[in-house]
Amino acid sequence: MLLRTEKPRSSNCEARAMHQLIWLYTPQGVAWVRVDTQTILSIHDNVITQNPRISLSYNDHRSWYLHIKNIQEIDRGWYMCQINTDPMRSLQGYLQVVVPPKIIAKETSTDMVVREASNVTLVCKAVGYPEPYVMWRREDGRNINYNGESVNGEVLHIVKISRLHMGAYLCIASNEVPPSVSARVDVRVQFPPMLSIPNQLEGAYIGQDVTLECHTEAYPTSINYWTTEIGDMIVSGYYHSIAGEKYEALYTDSGYNKYMMLKIRNVGPKDFGSYKCVAQNSLGGTDGVIKLDEIPAPSTTTTQATYYVTSLIKKNDYERDYDSTKKSQLDTKDSGSVKISDSLLAWLLSPLLLISAGR
Repeated sequence: MLLRTEKPRSSNCEARAMHQLIWLYTPQGVAWVRVDTQTILSIHDNVITQNPRISLSYNDHRSWYLHIKNIQEIDRGWYMCQINTDPMRSLQGYLQVVVPPKIIAKETSTDMVVREASNVTLVCKAVGYPEPYVMWRREDGRNINYNGESVNGEVLHIVKISRLHMGAYLCIASNEVPPSVSARVDVRVQFPPMLSIPNQLEGAYIGQDVTLECHTEAYPTSINYWTTEIGDMIVSGYYHSIAGEKYEALYTDSGYNKYMMLKIRNVGPKDFGSYKCVAQNSLGGTDGVIKLDEIPAPSTTTTQATYYVTSLIKKNDYERDYDSTKKSQLDTKDSGSVKISDSLLAWLLSPLLLISAGR
């Protein structure tokens, strides 16, 4: 017999030849017994046990039913219906009580903030019957099998955690008794700002609109802004801000990534020079420089191309352990190259094209 905790059931014992039960306990000798505790629960139509959840019923003295209300785990075990015939007859049945899984909150990890490169352990404790099976999953569905560690079991170890591990983790407990349950643990990984610049050399002609770009990563979220060559900030709301019709500073956030764009309208002679993008948070700061040079206004359409020159990608002195599963463009400082803008490249190559044509 199989019982669930939320739905009490009854067992029955078919009694025959009732006249032969005279000498068993009472003039009629049908009894229910808890075998493992040797406890008499009922004798004929009398409930003996003091357990208020147990009751008895019968049908024409032929079928006898033992009822257990609000079934509990302590009710799991062997029960026997006994009839005093000669020889005595009995029937035993095992009452299995299954319990849906439940996560023990006080023994399960909660949201945490950790430093990058530290070791982190997430723990999830669950109870139920049968014993629940516990597994870990990322809420966003991404693979979390980093460093060869298993994601199944109560404990999830993350060695030298990186920003790639940042996110929400779900601990899911199940034991084939519905419903399955889960707990959510949000893991935030702190690290100082780092930045990369797609084009460190930009070219523009007089009257052109040009856009400068910086890409940064940081947690906690960094404060980002642009400055001119003389140190004036180009962000609205900051001291010495010179943002207006001339400049438009745009920022786009995506997790711990932030994309900075500075649009310079109607470039004039005074706009050429160096611009700096800056990122700062409570753990540190970094900056990078973009140089804007003047090029002649185009007279004909030039096929654009990509060319690489000496690189200068700047980041702070913080050494981090990036996970080997991802090659970030922020780690390319030693690649020896950086992309320059197509317009500047076309201007640089134009003398070479003229010489080639002269030959």
